Amino acid sequence: MSTGWSPEPPRPAGRRRTPGPSTVRPAASSGRSPAAAAGQPGLRSPGQRRARRWLAGRLADPARQRSGAEGARPEAIPPELAAEAVRRHLPAVTPQEAAVQMRAVADDLTGLGPLADPARTPGVTDVLVDGDGTVWTDGMDGLRDTGRRVDAEDARRLAIRLLAQGGRRLDEGQPFGDAQVTGARVHAILPPLAAGGTQISVRLAAPEPPGLSDLARDWPHGEVWLAALRHLVQSRANLLISGATGSGKTTLLSALLSEVPADERIITVEDTRELRPRHGHVVSLQARSGNAEGAGGVPLAELVRQALRMRPDRLIVGECRGAEVADFLAAMNTGHRGAAGTLHANSATDVPARLFAMGALAGLGAEALALQASSAVDAILHLERTDAGRHPVELALVDRSGSREGTFRVVPAWSLTGRALTPGPGRDLLEAVAGAAGRRGGGRHALDR
Repeated sequence: MSTGWSPEPPRPAGRRRTPGPSTVRPAASSGRSPAAAAGQPGLRSPGQRRARRWLAGRLADPARQRSGAEGARPEAIPPELAAEAVRRHLPAVTPQEAAVQMRAVADDLTGLGPLADPARTPGVTDVLVDGDGTVWTDGMDGLRDTGRRVDAEDARRLAIRLLAQGGRRLDEGQPFGDAQVTGARVHAILPPLAAGGTQISVRLAAPEPPGLSDLARDWPHGEVWLAALRHLVQSRANLLISGATGSGKTTLLSALLSEVPADERIITVEDTRELRPRHGHVVSLQARSGNAEGAGGVPLAELVRQALRMRPDRLIVGECRGAEVADFLAAMNTGHRGAAGTLHANSATDVPARLFAMGALAGLGAEALALQASSAVDAILHLERTDAGRHPVELALVDRSGSREGTFRVVPAWSLTGRALTPGPGRDLLEAVAGAAGRRGGGRHALDR
């Protein structure tokens, strides 16, 4: 078991929950008996709660923790323990029923609990819980009401447990946060900040991260975007990926990093770890929030500075949100070619305004920011989510002709309007990126030359 994590203790005997709607109920009756329904994943019967408490006690056994058993990790429940919990406390006639019960108990103890079943639906990318307990999914079919509900007490308990499992706290003093849990990014916010009740947002990762060619296959004019992006990666251009939440920025960045040569060292810096490139040498750094006294926090800006001392071939910032942009731009100006990061923006041409705003948080004036950014950034790729899916709509190149005057502007190289892809004046700059990278230190580091 990971240090500092322990399964939720059993509820005191005096706190009995009244019978009534189950933790998650389907929209319509399936016609199954109560005993059969109790075996469905996400439906917590009294027997499942007893099995959960027994299994939690075994996982918390100090002897198991000292032995370093695999079951000590919250994400890895030994199958033999889960089977024993089911045998002791749950009716299971067939091996198939036992397997369903084992999965439900494991979900409730270390997985996504009542959200695990919707999360397993093919094509689902997000699972959301509203303040009234309604469970929604988002994905290939758009936003859908699952017809399930999570009661207020269980939603709060689930949110606290998931963030604690990811090493984050969630309480009255810190009523919001996010963490990486069981391969998913979980964000939660408690009332009264969230009106009505606890809000939970789960962003699911693909079972196998898609490659760049896999993504481009579904894009409008995918062959053009694929050629341009591979050119930027191979020429070690410094790239920013912009877009709205859910537009596919992180997925695309992971795919781009999978194209990096195998002999290069990638260091990623993220608020919550999401990047999963298919690459043999990736070092992942994750920011840390402070404790109840506000001590011990490690912000993204500090991790960017630490990453520079770890010999990165490619420095990647998962998402630029604030003052860390100053350190990131500084890193791209000190010989670290091939850097990349994401940020929120309405379009590629709006990225300079976003950078100016974030630079102000770091104490950078407009002219200083323009000088840094125009020298550091080579290209900006903007993504959108449309009826055609998540895909690039604009690639812009930085125009350095005005950099000495302290201005920062970008010019479009490719723009997608409807189904038409239009080249822009930045296309010539795109062709020249490789040469520019070579003149400004095309090797991995300034010290390599």
